[in-house]
Amino acid sequence: MKAPKEMLFLGKKHMLELMVKGLFWLAPIIAISIIILWLYNKMSALTGFLFRMFGFNPASYPLLWTIIGVIFIAFIAYVIGFFVETRLGDLIQKLYAKIPGYSTIKELINIFNTSKSGEQKVLVVLIRGFANEGYNIGLMYSTKESILKDHYTVTLSMTPIPNGGYMFEVHQDNIHVIKEATFDSNLQYLLSMGVKSLAEILKIQPKEIEEFPTIKAFLKKKL
Repeated sequence: MKAPKEMLFLGKKHMLELMVKGLFWLAPIIAISIIILWLYNKMSALTGFLFRMFGFNPASYPLLWTIIGVIFIAFIAYVIGFFVETRLGDLIQKLYAKIPGYSTIKELINIFNTSKSGEQKVLVVLIRGFANEGYNIGLMYSTKESILKDHYTVTLSMTPIPNGGYMFEVHQDNIHVIKEATFDSNLQYLLSMGVKSLAEILKIQPKEIEEFPTIKAFLKKKL
């Protein structure tokens, strides 16, 4: 039979473990809730400003006006989505491109744009690792050929906060495309620090390297 002091110690240890579990369980929920509340407040302020411009009083039924405002802004964004593909959209973009810093900001924002297609589509890829064997998982933010013939630019992000990394010019034969993966799934993989494998995140079985097409074969099939 365990001594009272030992039982007390184990009881405190178990209580501490439960507290830690509770905190880690609550942390992502609290973080997302804070973000949602922040977005709601910002959206409420924006829609309130827009409605006051047209003579409406959003002070009454603020939630209703916020929902209407979100739908209105979503509709405007939908219309602008068609507009940006027109010649007039290209003209406006070219005018803004002359403003210092615009192109840099645009490229930074485009990193998180998962709706890109063609040469600008973000690809999750495998490249030969730093060791003699193995592969690293990286991102291709563009499928444009590098300054070096038959090479492409691959970025390896850091973990757990992927706000930095390294860029490599890699030969096309050493780049294999993970077709099932997206920018978002790669972000989940980085944030997990390898606790969750990419196969687990994608809900697929591990494959041999030959089963992943090279970037050359991938692009050839796209044409």
